[in-house]
Amino acid sequence: MTERGAGSVLPGRVVVTGATGKLGRTVVAHLRGLGVDVLAVDRAGGRDPRAVDGEFLLVDLTDYGQVVEALTGGADEHAGRVEAVVHLAAVPAPGLMPNAATFANNSAATYNVFAAARAAGIKRVVWASSETVLGLPFDTPPPYAPVDEEYPPRPESTYSLNKALEEEMARHFCRWDPELVMVGLRFSNVMDVEDYAAFPSFDADPRLRRWNLWGYIDARDGAQAVERALAHDRPGADVFIIANADTVMSRSSASLMAEVYPGVEIRRELGEHETLLSIDKARRVLGYQPRHSWRDHVRPAGG
Repeated sequence: MTERGAGSVLPGRVVVTGATGKLGRTVVAHLRGLGVDVLAVDRAGGRDPRAVDGEFLLVDLTDYGQVVEALTGGADEHAGRVEAVVHLAAVPAPGLMPNAATFANNSAATYNVFAAARAAGIKRVVWASSETVLGLPFDTPPPYAPVDEEYPPRPESTYSLNKALEEEMARHFCRWDPELVMVGLRFSNVMDVEDYAAFPSFDADPRLRRWNLWGYIDARDGAQAVERALAHDRPGADVFIIANADTVMSRSSASLMAEVYPGVEIRRELGEHETLLSIDKARRVLGYQPRHSWRDHVRPAGG
């Protein structure tokens, strides 16, 4: 175990799937920077393994045998007891592949990771759920704002349907094993610093980004959320919205809702640029606190 502060500890050895993806690269670097022994995993024929430094293994997550080998230390030159899994691998959005192919890949990969972790005796699993289960792209307005984890999933795409089923799957895995800790992180749209140059242009038409209530997550804060989730030790399955504390817009959050979703109930007074994807639960339970904003890197329109 690796000390994290405030009495919490991180697992000593962690497998991160989807390690060469946009969020995965940052998560791997962040955990290694904290002293965690990370086995970075991505799919055969996938992204260039040189995208992450250090220990790396090509794994087809739709092949259960390969997943078991990776999680039990059975692969040559990758031995060692794995204490936790961070599962980020997936076809990352709707519309990139035919629907049936997206579902077949993502459902098989997640089931195999969950089942292999259980077979290996691994008690901590963190996985990437998605903001899409909240009802994105919000062609049907949200029930209220800021949206939170209190209303049932409302998948509107095959990709999102799979994410909703993953959350249900996790609940049953934890019912089967009462010692298992499974944390689903409903990540918002992941951004790197170089993406922020485009943000001021969003102000020209607030409807361009209404599909996720103008939310985003800086990859560095996404990695912090993974760290916090790995230190979470309450048995059972739970899910958390993970977004940055502000929106992608220069305009106030209240004015955006009034113009684009005038009939939606606003459940509390909003800060000027406060996220409309509520991170209150993640703050309260995980101790998550966003540290980054696009405003630190780009001057807002009119600023």
